[in-house]
Amino acid sequence: MRAIWDLKKNIRRDWMLLLIVLPGVVYFAVFCYGPMYGILMAFKDYNVSKGIWGSPWAGLKHFKELVNSVYFGRLVKNTFLLSIEQLFWSFPIPIAFALLLNELKHNKLKRVAQTAAYLPHFISAVVVVGILKDLLSSDGGVLTRLLQTFGVQPKNYFNLPEAFRTLYVGSGVWQEFGWNSIIYVAAISSIDQEMYESASLDGAGRWKKLVYITLPSIAPTIILLLVMNMGNMLNIGYEKVILMYNPATYSTADIFSTYVYRKGLLSAQYSFASAVGLANSIINVLILLGANFVARKATDTSIF
Repeated sequence: MRAIWDLKKNIRRDWMLLLIVLPGVVYFAVFCYGPMYGILMAFKDYNVSKGIWGSPWAGLKHFKELVNSVYFGRLVKNTFLLSIEQLFWSFPIPIAFALLLNELKHNKLKRVAQTAAYLPHFISAVVVVGILKDLLSSDGGVLTRLLQTFGVQPKNYFNLPEAFRTLYVGSGVWQEFGWNSIIYVAAISSIDQEMYESASLDGAGRWKKLVYITLPSIAPTIILLLVMNMGNMLNIGYEKVILMYNPATYSTADIFSTYVYRKGLLSAQYSFASAVGLANSIINVLILLGANFVARKATDTSIF
């Protein structure tokens, strides 16, 4: 009874704050936790007419089918390689950009650079891929002509398996590095300016201020975001990949999310596609837990 009374008291006292939080709670309940009911499809032979509950139980049948599939090795390899390459390039570049912005003393130039870097984030993946195809067109693309001046013969780069990861990661870095730098810019702006003034009095230059003040001050932010990025390593959206790939590049471009799309939506194998998606999510959780454990042991900074 005491706990119920305290709960009522807290609700009565903080009802305005709870009202502000309510839309977010409803959103996650409806769109994040509610759909988790569909996980059951991975363990059943789903039939549309019978529904999830009425479909016969299949156990781990679809997971075994995934592991025994001829495409399993390719899916694991491609997903991990694309994720690692994307993390390798897309994570440090926003940090470097934020550090460079911090060194700009001309405020107007700084605002122009920030705005120019943020804008690509608001361009849809369809438009980005379209621009990329025009630039690399074998019959007159700007980048194709530029490469020709260096003796590189025109090619259809979107049909080259070895070029897929470079095109995907490169276009992604260009589109997102400015937007991803926002949190680092905010972290840098919160550093006590007296530290820089004291360093200047001691004769420290820009490089030493960067190494001994700026980077250590934003290190916790960098570590937390690195752990969170590693937890999403295998969550590569299928939209951009599908826009870029074709059967000629399946050997390097086919990943878990595109396989789920083909099996689930195109072939109507809903249970099998659910099993693939669930396996992908489980691997992500394990990577997140491992990265968080290492970060906590090595730096005393972690998400939980």
